Amino acid sequence: MPSNGQPKAEPRSPAALRAEIERTRAELATSVSALREEVAQAADWRSWVAKRPLVCVGAAFMVGYWLGSRR
Repeated sequence: MPSNGQPKAEPRSPAALRAEIERTRAELATSVSALREEVAQAADWRSWVAKRPLVCVGAAFMVGYWLGSRR
């Protein structure tokens, strides 16, 4: 038994290791794809307007007022 209190892991076959690596790669690819979609949606101004139309209209009025009052 190793000193950390956990039982020693049995050696796995190369085929089992390859299968686990492929499974991990697939999970990672899925996670990266989901993250890309979330980042793209968060950076897309059209989705912001679709989710919060009143806030966006209010912000546009405020920016217009600020730009108009600068003179």
